[in-house]
Formats: sequence, structure tokens, C-alpha cells
Amino acid sequence: MGISFVPGPVTVRVPATSANLGPGFDALGLALAHHDEVTARVASAGCHVEVTGEGAGELPDDDSHLVVRAMYETFDELGGRPTGIRLSCVNRIPQARGLGSSSAAIVAGVQLARGLVSDGVQRLDTASALRIAARIEGHPDNVAPCLLGGFTIAWVEPDGARAVSLPVSGEVRATVFVPTSRGLTEVARAALPEQVPHADAAFVAGRAALLVHALTTEPALLLAATEDRLHQDYRAPGMPASAELVAALRAEGVAAVISGAGPSVLALSHVPDDFSPGMDWQVHSLLVDVSGAQIEGAIVGHAERDPVAAGRMS
Repeated sequence: MGISFVPGPVTVRVPATSANLGPGFDALGLALAHHDEVTARVASAGCHVEVTGEGAGELPDDDSHLVVRAMYETFDELGGRPTGIRLSCVNRIPQARGLGSSSAAIVAGVQLARGLVSDGVQRLDTASALRIAARIEGHPDNVAPCLLGGFTIAWVEPDGARAVSLPVSGEVRATVFVPTSRGLTEVARAALPEQVPHADAAFVAGRAALLVHALTTEPALLLAATEDRLHQDYRAPGMPASAELVAALRAEGVAAVISGAGPSVLALSHVPDDFSPGMDWQVHSLLVDVSGAQIEGAIVGHAERDPVAAGRMS
């Protein structure tokens, strides 16, 4: 079956995300209403990338750009690449801060490819888009909420990643504390031990289960539900200011965690008005993004509210 491309530009809007949420290491994630907007069109030849906002002057302007790499991998799944690409990125998600900037780029690329192919959404359903994005990223905890929106539970089966998206209680309040310093996921992962005590694993399993209930139904339990013994303490020496902020917020009764691999901090309950994190932090109060990555002008299915769904029912 041949492949054809739409004549005009396609724009995708992708949300920031926070993964782990305390005990949900590599499994739980939340989409946040702070977005990158990426526009692409098919060109006669070559690849040109323009970046404004976060990462301008730092990110590549050729086909090594992560959005383009994700587009090419998705085009290959769809049946063929175009002769050229013109890409414009308006980036608002902070780079390397634990808010899913790389996952946003990957999901944007996957969605742009789906949108640029005339019948791309029909050829490649959302469940398949999730599997491609997770394969590129290496794990699904950030790409799932970015693609699907809301609060997601992601896991991996032999044929790839799957996820469900669940509605978040209206009482949940997301506040993000973003430092000037950056962090690298690879460095944060290198700090983790190969084994953890059985008691800690059991503790975290209980808290992760409780967190699903707290986020969706009973936010009063969020402080207990966000306790973690699996990764945050091991990573604390590499981001002492973030660890100190988490501890200070939790001492105030705020359900605070390291966002993803850090160094940003996420609070999921009300932060007292007189609480000051200090001058080194930008503070953003954000809504939960319930829509996920949107292709402008396209109708794209999202996760069913059903535990067997993989992005959506196939």
C-alpha cells in the first residue's frame, strides 16, 4: 500500500510530564498543562529545524534533533519517509529538569508523523504510537502521560509498552519547583543500587497502590501515598537542594516528590502561601493536562478508562 503526505503544515501540542510521583518508579506519570508546540511540513528535500524558547541555540537544527528522529522512526512504521522535513519548535518545557522534555520531543515526533501521513492516524493507532514512543525513550513512564494525558499507569509486555489513563481528582493541586541547575536521567539512574531490601520493595508496592486511590479519589491520603524508599534517597546526594526542598515541603504536610529524575520538585497538595523555596527556584502552579498530545485538526483516540486498554482498545 502506497503512502501519501498532507500538503500543509501539521502542529502538535505536547504537555510536560512528571514521572514516578514518589513510589511509582518507571510506572506512574502525570501530564501537566505546560506545553511545547511543534509544527512540521513535508519539504522537497533536506531537513531544517528551528527552535525558539527552551533549548534555542543548544538543540540540533538537523535530522539529529530528537523530534525528527522520532518522526523518521514513525514514518518507517507507516510505510515510508518524505523527501524532506521543515520543523519549527516552540519549547516551553524546561530542558533536563525532570519534566519530560525528551518524552515531549519523542511524542511530538510520533504524532507529527501520524498527522503528516494522509491516513496516518488510521494506519497507526494510539496503542502503537505509545509502543513506538516508549521504544525510543527506553521506558514508558513519561511518554504515556504525554501521549494520553491525565494520570497514567504504564507497563511493558513482550510486544512493547502499554498504559491506561485515569481521571485525577479535582482537589489535586500541582505545583512545580524548577531549579536553574540541570540533571541527566543517565546520572540519576546510575545512582540506583542493583538490589533493594525486600521490606523496602513491599513498602513501595503498598504506597504505589495507595497513590492510585489518592490521586483519583481521596487526595487527603497523598502525603502518605507519595512516600518512597526505592529511588529518591539514593539520588539525594546528587541533588541535595532538591532533596532538602522535598523534605521541607513534606514537613509542612505537602505531598512533595522529586519530579522524574529531577532536579525539579513536584507538590501534589496545597503549598502554604507563606512557604518560600528560596531564590533559586521558579514556581509554577499547573493544571493537570487531560488531553495529552494533540494533532491540530485531527481526531486521535486516547486511553479508555479500562484496565485492559493499551492507549485505546485495538
